[in-house]
Amino acid sequence: MKEECLICKAPLEYLTEDKEMECSICHKKEMSKTRCVNGHYVCNACHTQGIDSVFGICLTETSKNPIEIINKIMRLPFCHMHGPEHHVIVGSALLTAYKNAGGNIDMEKALTEMKNRGSQVPGGACGFWGACGAAISSGIYMSIVTGSTPLKNVEFGLSNQMTSRSLNSIGQIGGARCCKRDSYLSIIQAVEFTKEKLNVEMELDEFYCDFSPRNNQCIGKRCPFFKGKVI
Repeated sequence: MKEECLICKAPLEYLTEDKEMECSICHKKEMSKTRCVNGHYVCNACHTQGIDSVFGICLTETSKNPIEIINKIMRLPFCHMHGPEHHVIVGSALLTAYKNAGGNIDMEKALTEMKNRGSQVPGGACGFWGACGAAISSGIYMSIVTGSTPLKNVEFGLSNQMTSRSLNSIGQIGGARCCKRDSYLSIIQAVEFTKEKLNVEMELDEFYCDFSPRNNQCIGKRCPFFKGKVI
């Protein structure tokens, strides 16, 4: 197993209902459906420890390509193969590329808001909620750049359309889980949607995923980013 339980590397198991779990790192107790087969549980906060390092990359980055940006973030020590950190970093990469492509936002405020909102989406949302956190992150990105609230009209619609487009792209491929694949799919949809609706053109180059050896659930050639196949 390349990477499963952060404590003992054993496979994870997903329960059918929430149970009270005690984090094996900070000992905080909370309800969850996820643990390893040896009983270890790592809370979302501990799983994303070190995510503040994203600010350092995003605030100094000059690239207009969000895939290039998120790949840099994904290679930071805090970022695991799977996990709720992706619910923050998808939107962070998009905000950075959007700003560098001419989008008018306050980056420090935007990144802080992205972290606060994205961190509320728990790990496992993709399978338990029917709404992948990477797709939700793209919707959060859109809500931040448009200033959406529950009372807005156009902005409300754009944010929900953004999440919908990302979810549809993810759903067309199906599972099993891959936070990298779903992040890429959501970003591609966001780049296209941003150009279409906001007239801000980020950049995308052909690329493939080099995280496959770390993913025990890699779907291989069924993934559009599987090594050797470009998108």
